[in-house]
Amino acid sequence: MTAVFIISAPSGSGKSTLVKKVRGIVSGLDFSVSYTTRSPRGDEQNGIEYFFVSREEFEEMVRRDEFLEHAEVFGNCYGTAKRFLEQAQRRGHDLLLDIDVQGAEQIKRKLPQAVSIFVLPPDRKTLEERLRHRSLDAEPVIQRRLVTASREIENYEKYDYILVNDRLEDSIDGLAAILLAERLKRSDAPRNAADAETLAKAERCRLVHVRDRLQPILASFAAAATPNGR
Repeated sequence: MTAVFIISAPSGSGKSTLVKKVRGIVSGLDFSVSYTTRSPRGDEQNGIEYFFVSREEFEEMVRRDEFLEHAEVFGNCYGTAKRFLEQAQRRGHDLLLDIDVQGAEQIKRKLPQAVSIFVLPPDRKTLEERLRHRSLDAEPVIQRRLVTASREIENYEKYDYILVNDRLEDSIDGLAAILLAERLKRSDAPRNAADAETLAKAERCRLVHVRDRLQPILASFAAAATPNGR
């Protein structure tokens, strides 16, 4: 049975890098390339980072009910095509969806068994530095992304697992453990010591076990939202 994994994060949290790295580690994992109406950035290629389509094409896909989920973000439309899930099911693979909070809510309504993972930056300052380092956005867009990040982070409790992306290597290891642990849970095969370690590592990323670590991160965003926190 195909497992569906949802991974969400504020823009600039390092989610795309995590996904790229973990796809090289975990076999039998398909990835859904989203459709978008925004223009390519930098060296982005059609069909690799996104499928870039016109708004008219996107709206026609909506009318044909071709999306598992779709939403408008920063004036652009994004959507996950149903065909990726169908392809994964035919191959006997699992499916990883890189989608925002709005899309994740839609997927969970349609596929309640989907496993959700939320990636957080270590704090607001680090997120701002990463956004500036990308050099992809003008200052007003960076500020808007930071405001949006504050709102998105408020949804962390809706997710099954939380990854704080402070050290990339640890985050890659944690994400791979989550994916593999969920597979182990669906398998009837005998477990060995390595399996037990994978399950334990994934369990440490469960929301219930990371609440204390999240408090200073949430506080850093809350402080920036107040007049004295600017």
